[in-house]
Amino acid sequence: MKVLIAGGGTAGHVFPALALGRRLETGGHEVRFAGTATGQEAALVPAAGFRFEEIEARPLERKVSVRAATAPVTAVGSVRRCGPLVAWADAVVGMGGYVSVPVALAALRARRPLVLHEQNAVPGLANRVLARPARLVALSFAEARRALPRRTRTLVTGNPVREEILRVPHERERLASVARREFDFTADRRTVVAFGGSQGALHVNRALVDALARMGRDDVQVLVLTGPAHADGVRAALSSVEGPPVRVLGFLEQMERAYAIADLVIARAGATTVAELAVCGVASILVPYPYATGRHQEANARALQRAGASSMLLDGELDGRTLAERIAWFLEDEDRLKSMAERATAWGRPDAAQALASAVVAAGERA
Repeated sequence: MKVLIAGGGTAGHVFPALALGRRLETGGHEVRFAGTATGQEAALVPAAGFRFEEIEARPLERKVSVRAATAPVTAVGSVRRCGPLVAWADAVVGMGGYVSVPVALAALRARRPLVLHEQNAVPGLANRVLARPARLVALSFAEARRALPRRTRTLVTGNPVREEILRVPHERERLASVARREFDFTADRRTVVAFGGSQGALHVNRALVDALARMGRDDVQVLVLTGPAHADGVRAALSSVEGPPVRVLGFLEQMERAYAIADLVIARAGATTVAELAVCGVASILVPYPYATGRHQEANARALQRAGASSMLLDGELDGRTLAERIAWFLEDEDRLKSMAERATAWGRPDAAQALASAVVAAGERA
């Protein structure tokens, strides 16, 4: 079967698409990707060995401008140019967001089976609009059903996670040993890992620096993934802080090492982060990005919190004192850490890529 996968923008959107693509490829299916030249898919998809087709797509303009006025013309032209890509495919997958819209519309126009995947607990506008004519909407969170049109065909598959991350529960000791050598950490301290996504989160970084200055502990070590633009500033701020050992990196390619060594993660609540924390079985403090559309990160965090796998701290409540107290609340109770890690594992869906791949193949076979 030939499958066209459309989507992208941030790494958090691209990685699930790649996980799906890899699982389809393993099953003997031919896979191509469609995305924009400016999104991270333009680099990540070819690097993963998949054929990448460049398309034109624009986010929805919510204010009056020349760009907003010309958007409908651009969209019509983009849908038309996606026609040959869709004609090649036996099934089309839209991974959400504006990048997938022209391809999804072209698929509907050509009567190709369209499967949508919704990463978040609050569906995005593109998936809400396209849900009813789609063959199926696959969900990462069961809660997302409530915001979709009635009679939408849905299936909870979970959010596909990269193979490297899926290996963490089975290879934790080996990966943690590699990480300790890489970061010059020791095995006798608990490890806190903090990150804000591939671009970082300045507010989280600043609160963490303040929290570390308040933590008079010698039983913890901290890995901070600041985002490339913030690494030097965080290092400078920490240079005068007397606290636990801290390693600061702008970005870490091998995130499986960070998850393997982590006893506690502090992070934003993007859908990919939440899925990876769960399959790795790591307790977390989630700080939802407050400006996420539809407050979907808050909904994501609340889902993991309800499962007993995470503690949520709203961005407006975040400061050094509060974060230091929350970290201490975790680290001073080993049973709590263990219980939350176990509940994260129970909530996770390590088979999400296979479940979604099976749904896509079934949709194509019924065409």
